[in-house]
Amino acid sequence: MLAELRNLHYQQTSKDLLARTQLITEQLIGDIDEDQQLWLTNIITRLGDRSATRITVVLADGRVLADSDEDPRLMDNHGQRPEILVAFAGGEGVSTRFSTTLGQTLMYAALPIYQQDQLIGCVRTAMPLADIDKTFQSIYWKLSGGGLLIALLAAPISWYLSRRISRPLEQMTTGAQRFSQGDFAVTLEETGSEESCRLAAAMNQMAIKLSGLIERETGQRSEIEAILGCMLEGLVAVDNSERIIRMNSAASELFEVSTTLLAGRPIQEVIRQAELQRFVQRALEHKGSLEEELILHGPQQRYLHAQAAPLTGAGNERIGVLIVLHDLTRLRQLESVRRDFVANVSHELKTPITAIRGAVETLIDDDSAETAAKRFLGIIFKQNNRLNALVEDLLDLSRIEQGVIGGSWEMQTSELLPVLESARLACESLLTEQQIELKVFCAETVQARINPPLLEQAIINLLTNAIKYSDQGGRVVIEVAQLEEQISIRVQDFGCGIPEEHLSRLFERFYRVDLARSRNQGGTGLGLAIVKHVAQAHRGEVRVVSVPDEGSTFTVLLPRQKDH
Repeated sequence: MLAELRNLHYQQTSKDLLARTQLITEQLIGDIDEDQQLWLTNIITRLGDRSATRITVVLADGRVLADSDEDPRLMDNHGQRPEILVAFAGGEGVSTRFSTTLGQTLMYAALPIYQQDQLIGCVRTAMPLADIDKTFQSIYWKLSGGGLLIALLAAPISWYLSRRISRPLEQMTTGAQRFSQGDFAVTLEETGSEESCRLAAAMNQMAIKLSGLIERETGQRSEIEAILGCMLEGLVAVDNSERIIRMNSAASELFEVSTTLLAGRPIQEVIRQAELQRFVQRALEHKGSLEEELILHGPQQRYLHAQAAPLTGAGNERIGVLIVLHDLTRLRQLESVRRDFVANVSHELKTPITAIRGAVETLIDDDSAETAAKRFLGIIFKQNNRLNALVEDLLDLSRIEQGVIGGSWEMQTSELLPVLESARLACESLLTEQQIELKVFCAETVQARINPPLLEQAIINLLTNAIKYSDQGGRVVIEVAQLEEQISIRVQDFGCGIPEEHLSRLFERFYRVDLARSRNQGGTGLGLAIVKHVAQAHRGEVRVVSVPDEGSTFTVLLPRQKDH
């Protein structure tokens, strides 16, 4: 506070100095001349004595023309003094510094002097700060003495008041310690001042509410424990550092670990399954929910459907992920039996179908056959082709599914353009027949980790559908784009399109939007199911966007290789 008062006084002193300088400047205007040096010296000496101020007249070149305290002939050039530089620039120069001439600290103020609008010099005034410092020293001692006297008088009163306030506070401290230990049976005495009574009453009310909250929380925790214990799905909660927060009994049985002493331990230490650990890492990096199928290797291979969702705490701050695990082992075993059955039936059917086809072709080529017989034989031949295509698609689907589940497909880093060109060549005859213009947009440098024959089969299926469901003379576009984490392969046609209600079931086996047209086109209803399983074999996905009468766009998304 004293420092602020000192600064305020310094500011007031500087204003006073500027006012004195202004008055002296007005008196000297028109008299600044080297020929009048003696007269100027006498004038400013008299003015300086009356105002207790040192006055100096400095010419525009920095030479001292007159000074009220010193002989100007013995004084240095003042052109570089801070306050004089400001005055020569047309401003009000103020500075505080130690004067080597007088040997003490002074406050200086300088104003310019103009004659006929031309700067001829400046007038500077100065005042020693020693008097101000003495005044403040006196104020400081008076304030110190007054403060000490007040402290001596206030000490006994403060002691009495503090004891009157602290005694109930000590009792409240003891009661608060009991509350912290869960003992809410003891109530605090509401004694002392009015404020102490209100505080004691508030703490007693708080104890009652805390007791109720703890009982309710304990009951809810017991309910949650019972629910988690009865869940058939495994549940694992992991924090952002991949340390286990919670695991239910179903998960502990699934991974054959004990539920005791799990909290705080790294999941890599408790569950030694690389697939699950990688899924946890992906879930922590992913902003939203994540869903995948995992294969756990061990004495008995297990198939799990894993779902991960962000785990949030207070203020919606993400503290980890919650992972729910569904055991699909039994379901996958049944699917394996079904796939084996389909594969075996398909193989058994292929031989007689081939024999029937050969016999029918012989009858059709026989000119002696009647016209009606040939027509019926043509129908048989067409249905045989459909049956043969169906068996081929069933075999392909079974082969792809076995590769996806068993992970037996060999992947390699390959360029995508050759795969697309090969698919184009496979559909060349169909393109020519329908007079469809096919455009392929793919950079030669785009690469992905793929199985080329498998991906080519998926592109052929999409391209065949796009051609069949386009108007004659239309066009189809294949476009490859590199996204941030994926590579997209878009197959777009501009044909009849697909109604929105069919899009969710489009990749189911044997599902057809237009049953009659699909059969006439020779479709089996398995082409898009094959595309879906090919995408899954590449750890990707397939999407569709369609507008009736405007066309459809099928997009295969493949994982993009990270640059190393």
